[in-house]
Amino acid sequence: MARPAKARKICRLPAFLEFEPRGQENSTPSRLELNVEEYEVIRLLDYEGYSQESCAKQMEISRSTVQALYNEARKKMARFLVEGCRLQISGGHYTLCSRSCSNLKADKVHCMQRNWKKEGGTVMTIAVTYEDGQVFQHFGHTEQFKIYEVEEGQVVSSQVVDTNGSGHGALAGFLAEYHVDVLICGGIGGGARNALAEAGIKLYPGAMGDADGQVASFLAGSLQYNPDTVCNHHGEGHHHDEHHSCGEHHCGSHESCH
Repeated sequence: MARPAKARKICRLPAFLEFEPRGQENSTPSRLELNVEEYEVIRLLDYEGYSQESCAKQMEISRSTVQALYNEARKKMARFLVEGCRLQISGGHYTLCSRSCSNLKADKVHCMQRNWKKEGGTVMTIAVTYEDGQVFQHFGHTEQFKIYEVEEGQVVSSQVVDTNGSGHGALAGFLAEYHVDVLICGGIGGGARNALAEAGIKLYPGAMGDADGQVASFLAGSLQYNPDTVCNHHGEGHHHDEHHSCGEHHCGSHESCH
């Protein structure tokens, strides 16, 4: 007798459930169904930037199951775009990680804390790109990080550490040595995003202001950040002033900060 499939853990239900193509007024498009677990894998991997390993841990499934769900979801999304099918998100075999964790940022943080606590030791380690008490806006040129140890949703210790000349992709390895789980920063390029995802470090870019205050906001579930924030600049001579910040989308466009 086959063993029943294990329910996959979901921490956020989709806000939008149906998508229809335009330009087919005289036809009735066929319908595709994307189940909730497939949606969650797409959200975690392609939207949130998780690695497959981190996604598997979050959903409490194997990496092979993540890959299978991801492949199926991408096929359906391709049909939706190419064939103009109507896409509906529904069904599946899943459980919510908590009753309220489906939509609120605070609940998402609490869910992450529970996952790390299960593994023992410090619940969470948060790093912030740091300069003079503020969130530094150019990840690739970060000279210091402020690292916070968090237990039960409270900061129990913090320290400022020098990067010792590490830059761009090497910074992901630097943070991994400190067992960082979450990075809060300003502008950051695609190469650095990929390196952080491979290291299993959750990224919150586009943050600005007092570093301690941003961590407090994160723990309260009210951090103001933009997952699409990038940092583009004109070269090594690029500098920041009050009118030009790498945390903003209008930074230059010739070369990416990694």
